[in-house]
Amino acid sequence: MPIMRTIRVLPFLVLAMTLRLCAAPMTDEDREHLLVHFEMTGHMLAEEVRGLSPAQLEYKASPDRWSIRECVSHLAVAEPDYWRDLQKAVKAPPDMKDKKSVATDADIMWYGIDRVVHTKTGGGHEKVDTYKDLDEALGKFQALRATMIEYIRTTTDDMRAHSFGDYGDVIDCWQWMLEISTHAERHIQQIREIKNDPKFPKK
Repeated sequence: MPIMRTIRVLPFLVLAMTLRLCAAPMTDEDREHLLVHFEMTGHMLAEEVRGLSPAQLEYKASPDRWSIRECVSHLAVAEPDYWRDLQKAVKAPPDMKDKKSVATDADIMWYGIDRVVHTKTGGGHEKVDTYKDLDEALGKFQALRATMIEYIRTTTDDMRAHSFGDYGDVIDCWQWMLEISTHAERHIQQIREIKNDPKFPKK
């Protein structure tokens, strides 16, 4: 009986191994681009908030704008969702062969730089008071960043082969991973705008 069970299972094991071998990992260039960007934005955020006083962290240019503390809280709330969505997408069958990304890699990069067009946050990610304490929010952000960076360093997932469309038009999963970091870059730019406001507290 055990022999017969092994014979029946063997074709499925062979198929699983074949699929794994056929999956192409990230190119060295794609991996390096993600690593550099994730490490850059993680470092930039920590530097922008270092040494700020409570008054500086809570300053708002206007009542409808976020404070620096709220920007960091938003990232600590949003990135876990973005990460879970990515993990789900790369576990689905590869499907980009029959699809085309609506964005270029340059478009994803530009999203982190261009603050001319402002978008309204939704999906629960606008709950910027989830973390009242900056250190707690920054700690949550940095802990997940370490997890994502380790994934980027070690994964054999072919992220280009999997589509991602949870938040709009279809892009590939590599682009979505990059957009997690460029999204943080947008809010780092926002923090800099707050600090450059003429009425920003001196201390």
